[in-house]
Amino acid sequence: MQRKKSGTIAMKRVALVVLFGAGLHSMAQDAKTLYPNMAPVDQYLIADRNVEIALARSAAPESISRDAEVLVLGRHGYETAIQGTSGFVCFVERSWMSPTDDPDFWNPKLRAPLCVNAASARSYLKRTIKRTDLILAGRTKAQMVEAMTAAIDSKELPPMEPGAMCYMLSKQGYLNSRDGHWHPHLMFFVSQAEPETWGANLEGAPVLAFTDDWGHLTTFLVPVRRWSDGTADQ
Repeated sequence: MQRKKSGTIAMKRVALVVLFGAGLHSMAQDAKTLYPNMAPVDQYLIADRNVEIALARSAAPESISRDAEVLVLGRHGYETAIQGTSGFVCFVERSWMSPTDDPDFWNPKLRAPLCVNAASARSYLKRTIKRTDLILAGRTKAQMVEAMTAAIDSKELPPMEPGAMCYMLSKQGYLNSRDGHWHPHLMFFVSQAEPETWGANLEGAPVLAFTDDWGHLTTFLVPVRRWSDGTADQ
């Protein structure tokens, strides 16, 4: 399978092995030129609340997303649009969940639908909310990293719970300017694990991984065959 870089949001998505050489380098330089700073907040928002709810739910099959809590992004952070009953939470991450050196970090077009399970909602989701609040409050990248690091070190933000994972099966997502919606996949969140323990990033291995050192977080990605609507990945 061709390995591509999946950025999200999110994370933060995929800072792995880049296989496109000079062509991808040129695209990255163009993206840096296009998105050097944060755009006006309105460009990151989705005007129609129902559109964002539908996009968030598209992260997982209907059997999972129908009973999930749904969050939407407001001008000052995430808000609960629909109360859930299953422990799952669906929402759409924006570009600032990418790695800080990602050229798409400020790209207002990015939309990364996730549907996280209960363990992830109690751990990973807290980081998404905190990071988003900092960015929307006007913090720079450096200030955001400093505040997030302090919150993680002080245990304000907890380590990843065992079993923390999410679905990213939305065909409508836009994870970065290189790969669009990339491939349907699952993500598993672990506090600073070694990718090799999963056999990740090895030649021929179906598991990919990237590590956020300052966040003490390793994310494993497992591509799957079908999107949330049941259609096959081409």
